[in-house]
Amino acid sequence: MEIKVKEKTYQVPDKSSYRFLADLVKKEYKDDIVLAKQDNRLHELVSGIENDHPVTMITTGDIDGRRAYRRSMVLLMQKAIDLILPGENPDIQVLFSLDQAYFCRLEAETSLDQDLLSKLKDTMENLVEMDYPIRKYTTSTREAREIFQKAKMPNKERLLKYRSASTIHLYDLCGCKDYFYGYMVPSTGFLRYFDLKLYEDGFVLLFPYKDAKKVADFNPSKKFYLTQRHSGGWSEELGIPTVGALNDAVAHGGARDIILMSEAQMEERIGNLAKQIAGDPRKRFVMIAGPSSSGKTSFSYRLSTQLRAQGVTPHPLSLDDYYMDRDRCPRDPVTGEIDLESIDCLDIELFNQDMTALHRGERVELPVFNFKTGKSERRGRFMQLGGGDVMVIEGIHGLNDRLSYMIPRENKFRIYISALTQLSIDEHNPLSTTDGRLIRRIVRDSRTRGTSAEETLKMWHSVRAGEEKNIFPFQDGADVIFNSALIYEMAVLKLYALPQLYAIEEDSPMYPEAVRLIKLLQYFLSIPPEDINNTSLVREFIGGSVFPV
Repeated sequence: MEIKVKEKTYQVPDKSSYRFLADLVKKEYKDDIVLAKQDNRLHELVSGIENDHPVTMITTGDIDGRRAYRRSMVLLMQKAIDLILPGENPDIQVLFSLDQAYFCRLEAETSLDQDLLSKLKDTMENLVEMDYPIRKYTTSTREAREIFQKAKMPNKERLLKYRSASTIHLYDLCGCKDYFYGYMVPSTGFLRYFDLKLYEDGFVLLFPYKDAKKVADFNPSKKFYLTQRHSGGWSEELGIPTVGALNDAVAHGGARDIILMSEAQMEERIGNLAKQIAGDPRKRFVMIAGPSSSGKTSFSYRLSTQLRAQGVTPHPLSLDDYYMDRDRCPRDPVTGEIDLESIDCLDIELFNQDMTALHRGERVELPVFNFKTGKSERRGRFMQLGGGDVMVIEGIHGLNDRLSYMIPRENKFRIYISALTQLSIDEHNPLSTTDGRLIRRIVRDSRTRGTSAEETLKMWHSVRAGEEKNIFPFQDGADVIFNSALIYEMAVLKLYALPQLYAIEEDSPMYPEAVRLIKLLQYFLSIPPEDINNTSLVREFIGGSVFPV
């Protein structure tokens, strides 16, 4: 049969696989082909081609290709450690993302050191050289649970306990069996680019990123690492390090306790921050920044409440009110659209003039941005700081020193906030922080803007590009990194996000991503929102917040 790829037509024998087609067209692609898309559905390369409809090849330069590559690398790593430490039943726990790497720990009788890590890397490279197949097969969910119980993977076994389907797809690499959330590459020969490095009390598995054929530089944030480890440690103390453990607690009636403990722990952390700020009278400007759907607005109000409890008068301010008139804003050179996430859309000079005047104790009329007209207005909004007052300023450019260049460093307290997911799906599948924020945004956009999940998914790529340009480069300049993720939130957001994702039609370009997120949310038992208080950060997304969010 004839199949079109990139506007070229190729002759393919009947019952061929997508890998056969990939071999025909690989010279047309800069990066390695690892998946295929046909009829708006993703397919593994080992799958058979069922019709002559056009095919799009997915490479390691595409986000779905990167995901498949990283999942497959974990299976490769687990097989390699089995070979190195036979008889010990070793397991590598993949805990969270750190820069362009996974932070991992080894669970084995043998202690991890540089010699063992070098052997692990050498063994992985040997497996890549041999190009062993990664076989996918279907088995019953009950049998899969028994496999993972025998392999001493309790979190994977717990996860499958709540799976409603009677069958499941597993992957087998030379006898090493595992379950993964998503598609895989067909063989180990596809996994040529990686590295391993000792880091803190574990090690990191490093991946390519923008250059798909080169391992990305590893420049981790120590603050991020410590924040993630602290969050993970707290969830382990609670006995809920994974989705399966959360489901166990929900199934046994523990949802309310989890909500109460999670909210109390977050309130304590915000209270400690307020004490730290109040304890230094030089800190007059609290600058809060973070990526989309991190909960910046709710956090700023809750921090303001805690500052009042410390005897400090806060004055919340959104940087959105310093937007310039739309006709003065820069435009994206490619799309021609106004680049609303550029710092040059803000009136930097006016902001610095107003803040320095407030610092001197002057009474200042602050601007208010009218989003309907696209213009900055004056509405008689005056502000004046008392001797111990502080400004609580939130916005995506809050940590960029260019924004507040006239404010002395000693007068600023900078907070980076992000939803750094505390749970893992299981031993080898970390839960993506980015997916957590995306699901938050789907729910909030629908409620507050009437935006469909399809529209939110369409704009997410540009949102992420803006974060990489305008937010992430400044995160290490923060005095504190605050984790706004709550251990129970995905089980609540599921109730709101699933109907919206199911509404995306099969012919939509966003359909494959919707399917992926639906599968993710189906791992969670639902938690109803009734026990969530009206000051909770989750309320910013699902509604019912006491704050104007």
